[in-house]
Amino acid sequence: MKKTLAILLAVSLAALSLTVIGCQKKAAPATPTVTLTVGATPVPHADLLNLVKDDLAAQGITLVVKEFTDYVTPNTAVLAGDLDANFHQHIPYLASNPEWVANLTAAFGVHIEPFGLYSNSIKNIADLPDGATIAIPNDPSNGGRGLLLLAANGVITLKDGAGITATIQDIIDNPKSLNFRELEAAQLPRSLDDVDAATINGNYALEAGLSPARDSIVIEGSESPYVNIVVVKNGNETDPRIQALQTALRSQKVKDYINATWSDGSVVAVF
Repeated sequence: MKKTLAILLAVSLAALSLTVIGCQKKAAPATPTVTLTVGATPVPHADLLNLVKDDLAAQGITLVVKEFTDYVTPNTAVLAGDLDANFHQHIPYLASNPEWVANLTAAFGVHIEPFGLYSNSIKNIADLPDGATIAIPNDPSNGGRGLLLLAANGVITLKDGAGITATIQDIIDNPKSLNFRELEAAQLPRSLDDVDAATINGNYALEAGLSPARDSIVIEGSESPYVNIVVVKNGNETDPRIQALQTALRSQKVKDYINATWSDGSVVAVF
């Protein structure tokens, strides 16, 4: 009897050991993930990044999205190593600062946000009164973008060769004697009650509840060169995490989301 009990005890202990080992195998930690931290302005950039979080997680990449309300800080943060990448700007803006040009690069493009002229008081650009005040962005590339939009619609004339970095000093004909107020780009939607019109970046217009396609007086055409890009430090464009982000952001899933969410053309995929 004692021998039988001993045998049963041994068998039970062996079975228990196998059970514990099996449980330990089942409880083994998941494969470690890597982190990719990307800075972005909220709409549509952060929206698109959040849309692909699960796609990257399936590849072992934890995407952390940090939102910013200005254009300068995300570039400063990438330079400092606080961000792996940012998603908020176009190439002319990146090219407007020598330090950025020397140390940062465009990894890939995703979409265009058409730039427009908006007003709370007029509905047609021909109705701009003499002496009207127009607000434009105070950074070189977007300020020039605003002036080029006005020039393309016959409101002002710029000197030959003014290009994307045109300034108020490049205006050679101003038949309506317009006044220009230069403001930080994020403030432009809030300036509409204080000026006759304002040229506003697409993302800030969307954040303010404006539809570039429906609410603007005039808007850039499809030939716009201002593609919104993901930016990294030089050399990091080949980082596997960035390449995975490129595949995710330039996917049919993202294109379908853009087309459905901004069916009026306020955001246009470039892939």
